Amino acid sequence: MEILKTVLYIIVAIFIFGLLILIHELGHYLAARIFKVTIKEFSIGMGPRLISYTSKKTNIAYSLRIFPIGGFVSMVGEDEDTEDPNALNKKKPWKRLIIMAAGAVMNISVGVIAMLILVASPAMRIGGTTVAEIDEGYEQIQSSELLVGDRIIKVGKTRVHYYQELSYEIMNQGYEPTDLTVVRNGETITLKSVVFPTIEDSGVKFGDLFFKVRALEKNFGNVVSYSLYSSFSTIKMIWDSLISLITGRFGLSSLSGPVGVTKTVAESARAGVASLVYVSIFITMNLGVFNLLPIPSLDGSRILFVLIEMVRGKPINPKYEGYVHFVGIILLFILMIAITFKDIIKLIA
Repeated sequence: MEILKTVLYIIVAIFIFGLLILIHELGHYLAARIFKVTIKEFSIGMGPRLISYTSKKTNIAYSLRIFPIGGFVSMVGEDEDTEDPNALNKKKPWKRLIIMAAGAVMNISVGVIAMLILVASPAMRIGGTTVAEIDEGYEQIQSSELLVGDRIIKVGKTRVHYYQELSYEIMNQGYEPTDLTVVRNGETITLKSVVFPTIEDSGVKFGDLFFKVRALEKNFGNVVSYSLYSSFSTIKMIWDSLISLITGRFGLSSLSGPVGVTKTVAESARAGVASLVYVSIFITMNLGVFNLLPIPSLDGSRILFVLIEMVRGKPINPKYEGYVHFVGIILLFILMIAITFKDIIKLIA
């Protein structure tokens, strides 16, 4: 019975991963159709085709491929010269910019909408930033001078509005002494170098809360604002993680490929619907942010080439742009294979 449950969770994880890829590619597809770009194929997955259907009306092939690790919308004029008047490279730069950005925008937009639904559901409580109770057992807590009733408005220099932002900023900054700005009896006070308890994961230290906050009664206004601030906090979390990876705080062992993501989603499915939805929100926003990075072969790189064209007044030779994307996709595949291998070793260890 337990094996059947595990298989079911893995199937759910693969389905969700595929759905998030579909959302991304659908953004590109819809934008391309709006601007009447000739599309050759809309594909979910990579590698050999499992199923394919070609529309007689549009001549677009719709495909499902064997490896659920990505997808693509193949457009005429994407990396080659052509005489087709509806080719991508024949469209005005601002139209191409929208088409290239549409996938990431779709991912992030769906994430925000899903966050709103999650926050509005009975499964989610809204926590403020007012201290309700301070935990006992840490001597360093006493020196922080944080009091019950204090409303925390800043962690370090970062403004916080709700519990989601507060807990993340303490996790992100609180591995070392950090200032807290609070409102106490109408007066704004800065508590200097507050020492937080720390936890360690994969050799990296994170701050931990030593207090609980007051829950807020839900109403339309705070449900919407909590959803928006939580979405911004999630995007900031992704961005901070990328910076930490570049600066060396996080090692390559922190990266996860399709196997690691599938494992995480499956574990979230075991924990319940709310956990599964939140992890899915994080992944779809992650897809959106990551694809906007100016890395060769990703949407961000193609956006960069269009921006350069808009500044120069003429496009870069498509041949050279194609070389850049080709090298980029080879390097990304090598990185993905290495990360997948690491995830498999970690899974069976």
